[in-house]
Amino acid sequence: MSFDMKYFEEMEAKIPKGKVRTRFAPSPTGYMHVGNLRTALYTWLIARNAGGTFILRIEDTDQGRLVEGATDVIYKTLAECHLNHDEGPDVGGPVAPYIQSERRDTYGKYARLLIEKGHAYYCFCEKTESGEDSGDFERSDDPCREHSLAEAQSRVDAGEPYVIRQRIPKEGTTTFQDAVFGDITVENKTLDDQVLIKRDGMPTYNFANVIDDHLMGITHVVRGSEYLSSAPKYNLLYEGFGWEVPTYVHCSPVMRDAQNKMSKRHGDPSYEDLKDQGFLTEAILNYVALLGWSPRGDLAEQEVFSLEELARAFDLAGMSKSPAIFDIEKLTHFNALYLRAMSLEDFARAAEPYIRAAVKDKHLSVIEIAALLQARCEKLTDIPEKIAFFQELPEYGAELFTNKKSKTNPEVSKAMLEAVIPVLEGLADWTQDAIHNGLVDLAEKLEVKNATLMWPVRIAAAGQAVTPGGAVEICRILGRNETLRRLRLGLDKL
Repeated sequence: MSFDMKYFEEMEAKIPKGKVRTRFAPSPTGYMHVGNLRTALYTWLIARNAGGTFILRIEDTDQGRLVEGATDVIYKTLAECHLNHDEGPDVGGPVAPYIQSERRDTYGKYARLLIEKGHAYYCFCEKTESGEDSGDFERSDDPCREHSLAEAQSRVDAGEPYVIRQRIPKEGTTTFQDAVFGDITVENKTLDDQVLIKRDGMPTYNFANVIDDHLMGITHVVRGSEYLSSAPKYNLLYEGFGWEVPTYVHCSPVMRDAQNKMSKRHGDPSYEDLKDQGFLTEAILNYVALLGWSPRGDLAEQEVFSLEELARAFDLAGMSKSPAIFDIEKLTHFNALYLRAMSLEDFARAAEPYIRAAVKDKHLSVIEIAALLQARCEKLTDIPEKIAFFQELPEYGAELFTNKKSKTNPEVSKAMLEAVIPVLEGLADWTQDAIHNGLVDLAEKLEVKNATLMWPVRIAAAGQAVTPGGAVEICRILGRNETLRRLRLGLDKL
């Protein structure tokens, strides 16, 4: 071969060997959808489980789809999710650059090497204008496939526009192995001679990712099952170059329901949307990990996993072929578990922006309000409407004072509030214990159940039937003056 192989030998020498290397290779399109987050998570888990290397690569070959600031969204999301990468555009590494558009020259060289080896050819046909084929390309129609290399080269040298296509064998079959779906065999005649290099010299996604995966030493390629149909063409590229094929891990899709895949276009939530809806990052990750994978052995019944526990437990044998249905109710269940498991300090920190959205009065303590909420909310966004009464007493009707279970009606409630007001006025200390003991002692003296006394106090203090926390806690947080003001207003209604 008259081809200078020195460049390729140098590139081969750079490839890290000897440990598991995985990559997350998103296109910067502006948000992280749930399927993408799951791919990032599984890719990270495979690397961490094996003590390997996790790489971030930005696939920006499709320049028309790029969104301003989208790469920052990727960095921010990975950082928030603690999916730290060992190599990538921002941290560097032995096989830089990690952004496809900065690797452009490399792809052209490898495409020409593939032509030399007889596994690709120059194509000058008009219909290849789009660069990426829709799949209806008939190979038998392409006269360029039969040109001699010398003939094609002279047309290239003369400045004719061209694409470079993969030369798929006309006969026989190609078999590839997938860690989830097993062995899959396809007839070569069903595969099109896909474009590898477009007219503008940019590689197609299908070519660039094979070159990059090889040159970066990637051992496990994790992607969605929609790429299963492209996998035989990838295999033929690896074989054409004489390279080892990595382990393919195709993940089954994440569905909105039994028929429809999740999609941003149909309003399905991205990671950012879920955060905005009050879900915790840890709960999102835990739930997403179980969309298409399940733990086995001793852990088969376990539901809640930290990231570290997931990394220890994760194995490819637990992956499922069946589509996973994204269930917001199930995510909400996970979120509630995570909220309840937090320390009160951590919960108060997470809840503070939501508490302050409703309760602007700085005299009212965030940590005390948080203590009422922690066991009573499933999402952080539930918080403002539950506690708005602390800021301002809502309009309410006297009918709220009637409660069968507490044995209260307007007359009883009136009597209770008349008795309570002087007791609360006379308390030496405004503490939880002092308020509690004062009210319980009063109920005993009046010979009524605690609930009969507490119900009207709570209604007058909060102005709503359902509240986080009971009468004692609400009065304690409101403070003596505001509590008494509200109880007198309640008495006026009666």
